[in-house]
Amino acid sequence: MTSANAPAASLRDDASSCSDPVKVVVVDDHPMVAQGIEAILESYDDVTVIARFGSGQEIIDTVTDLKPDVILLDLNMPGMGGLSATEIVLERCPDTRILILSMHDSREYISTALSHGARGYVLKDVPTDEIKLAIDAVMRGETYLCTGAQGSLSPEGALSAEQLTNREQTILLQLAQGLSNRAVAEALDISVRTVETHRKNIKRKLGISSTAGLTRYALEHGVLQGTGAKL
Repeated sequence: MTSANAPAASLRDDASSCSDPVKVVVVDDHPMVAQGIEAILESYDDVTVIARFGSGQEIIDTVTDLKPDVILLDLNMPGMGGLSATEIVLERCPDTRILILSMHDSREYISTALSHGARGYVLKDVPTDEIKLAIDAVMRGETYLCTGAQGSLSPEGALSAEQLTNREQTILLQLAQGLSNRAVAEALDISVRTVETHRKNIKRKLGISSTAGLTRYALEHGVLQGTGAKL
């Protein structure tokens, strides 16, 4: 015979499963930053910080065991940075949502992070409650850009960015290695004016204003892989 209390018990079980806190991992090489974020998140009943790491290598070594819902991941860390870690984490745990933490609000950083699979981008100087807003948003399946990043790039803009032509990619490779316009022109047997035109188009398409920015973009997107070039 079915107990009269069975339906109520079933409802309590369902409610409990629906209210499981979001499992979050914080990855930042600055201990005070990571501890501060953990303290903020632990003040919410629907979030639990299950681990805190100081390097990208640590999270990729443990992610399959931890199976976090959300990773707050610092972009710039010694050794394995946030972008490389993002790609590996998503290969191993594709359902994990990654929120990039960064001090950089330029378009090149934001678009690169999103193109690597991050679900959001949060500047480190945002109000503390915005981190929670970001977690809630990515858990709903949305892409989140904090207030400071929205002025640089919207999620729609990241997806519709113009692609570089094969010639532009070739010129980007050479410029990123430090070659001058004249040296690139000689190597490709084209005029200096043509190189300058391509250079302007590359910067416009990528939203980058400096040669250093081009070099960083090329490194982060694997354009310089095997060339030995470093920042």
